[in-house]
Parts: sequence; structure tokens; C-alpha cells
Amino acid sequence: MRVTVVGGGVVGTMHAWQAVQRGHEVVQIEREKEARGASLRNFGQIWVSGRAGGEELDTALRARELWEGIGARVPALGFRANGSLTPVRGDLELAVAEAAVARADAAARGYKLLTPDEARALNPALRGGFTAALYCERDAAVEPRTAQLALRAELLKSPAYRFLPGREVREVTGAATVRDDHGDVHRADAVVLCTGAWLGGLVRELAGPELPVRRVRLQMMQTDPLGEPLTTSVADADSFRYYPAYASPALDRLDAGQPQPRTAAEHRMQLLMVQRADGGLTIGDTHEYEHPFAFDTVEDPYDHLTGVVESLLGRPLPKIRRRWAGVYAQCTDTRRVVHRQQVRDGVWLVTGPGGRGMTCSPAIAETTADELGW
Repeated sequence: MRVTVVGGGVVGTMHAWQAVQRGHEVVQIEREKEARGASLRNFGQIWVSGRAGGEELDTALRARELWEGIGARVPALGFRANGSLTPVRGDLELAVAEAAVARADAAARGYKLLTPDEARALNPALRGGFTAALYCERDAAVEPRTAQLALRAELLKSPAYRFLPGREVREVTGAATVRDDHGDVHRADAVVLCTGAWLGGLVRELAGPELPVRRVRLQMMQTDPLGEPLTTSVADADSFRYYPAYASPALDRLDAGQPQPRTAAEHRMQLLMVQRADGGLTIGDTHEYEHPFAFDTVEDPYDHLTGVVESLLGRPLPKIRRRWAGVYAQCTDTRRVVHRQQVRDGVWLVTGPGGRGMTCSPAIAETTADELGW
């Protein structure tokens, strides 16, 4: 088959990967010279721990398996099975962690509840005080700023793959046929639009104004090298409030008895933290849902995150090297892992993984390939 993939982010690149691995010819078109959206502006976490039970968890676990296999083949991805720790403080936070460990699917996630000494044996950088820590063995990480580049470098070894950057697809001219802004027409057997948070223009024309996908903005930062290994990814108990796996009566009691601090509540915050290959820490994040988004970043969330991190590390945070905002697309139907829709003959739109794109993209692409009969 001939497959045209529109979009050079991680979801699009994984669709190109699946097609090439199955023996098809692929043209991947990206409107920028390189993808610059949510695929790069994230933690690089393969985050199994908080996923909803059922299809979402199954997708994340399958994606985790695929990431590990691809990482063995493409070491430049920086794949590492580092797991995660979520330190908790006090009885209310501890009860949520205990409820998570009691889930029927806890073993599949690799959940364990650790004492502070056990957690520090696993991650000695956590010198701050806490009551216990929820460990998720199945969480992992890759390097988000270079993952697409590494995947593409491997794809370019195949004569069946072409990458066309700096081109925007403007029109669907027929069945599985698109025209770009250079005037070139690309004919294929299947077109997959993986346009991320770009939901206007051609996407709106094809899918209509009622597309069940919204845009979400977040703020993040990255530090200078920590000077020691952070051997696991780290979350805080506020992450319990944002991931469906932790929904329970214990979480209701936490929300009622221990509300978030004002800044965290206003910006819908949680701590996620992972160490980069150069030793720096990627730290976030916030959630903003009301569009149009502000064009600037706000300092109060960064101050809050700095305080949380320093309380867990028991030491000052290294100098902040970068701050940035990112926008991702999120499917508003919470029953779906991603929005997958046939919008024309031979043309499919795949978007809205909603903070799960880096985690789930290999399995999302595999499902597309299976459903389309690749």
C-alpha cells in the first residue's frame, strides 16, 4: 500500500513506523521544518500508573511493550524502564495510595506501597519527609526533544519512507489524495491526519465544527543538571486528582479534607518530574482549558512547583534553564483513548490523545493499522 501521514509529531511518526514495518510505502508531511508541538513539549514519560482501567490501561500497557521494543532497536530514543514514585504525606493521601494498591489491576500496573526507607533505597535523591510512596514499576521514559528525530533517522534507512517538511496539506482532492501548499498532489491508498492540536483549517473542514476534541494548555520548566541521579520519575499526591485510576471514596475524602493550595487549585496543578539524559529535571505541570489561551507564562505555578520539588528532594532546586508552555488536543469523550474518525474516502483523522500521546502513540498507531487493514 501507499500511505500518506500528515503530521510529524509522535502520533504521526508512530503511524509512519507501523506502516513501514508492515511493508508499505509512506510519505510523511509536516508543515514545520520539524514538529514543534506537544510531542516535544512534554515529560517523555510512558505513564501507565494513572490510566483508567480497561481499554485505556490496556492501550498504555501495550504501548509500553512497543516502546521497549523500539527502544532496543533505536537506542537514541533514550528509553529507560525507570518506574515512578508518588510520595504521600498524612493519612488522607496514604488512603488514596492504599486504595490504588487494592485495585484488581494493581499487579498489571506494578503498584507497590513503599515505606520511606524503601522508597529512598529505590531513589536516594528523595531526602525530604513523607509518610509512604506509591511505586509504579511499569512507568518508563524517553527523551521527548529527540525521540521523533531518532525514529525518523531509523525510518529514513528504508527506501519506502519519505519525509516532506515545510509543507502544509491544504486540500483533499479525491479518495486518499491530498494537495499541499507547494501545489504537489499526493495519491495514496490511505491518508492519516495526525495533526495534534491543529484543529482548524482543513481539519475543521473535514471533521466539522463539532469535533469532540478540545485544546489544553500547560506550563513546564527544565533545570540545570541535578548533580545526582533521579532514578525514578516522581509525582506528588496532587496527581491523584487528575488521573482516573485514583478515583475512589478515599480520593473524595482527600478532596474534602485536604483541598489543594490556592495556586495549585487555580492552575489545576500536579507535580510530574523526570530527569533528562543531561541530568536536568523536567518539571510540571498546569492545566488550562478555556480558549483563547494567554500568550505568556505565569510565575506563581513555577514558584509552587519549586516548593513542592524542594520539599521532596530536601535540597534547593538547580537553576531553571528553560520555561515553556505547550498545547495538546484532548478528546472530550472520556471513554475514548483517542478520536479516530473517517472523514473522507480513504482519509482518517487521529487526534485527541489528551496528555497520553507520548505514552500511547505506538499502540494508537498499531490499532489504526489493524482497523484499516494495513
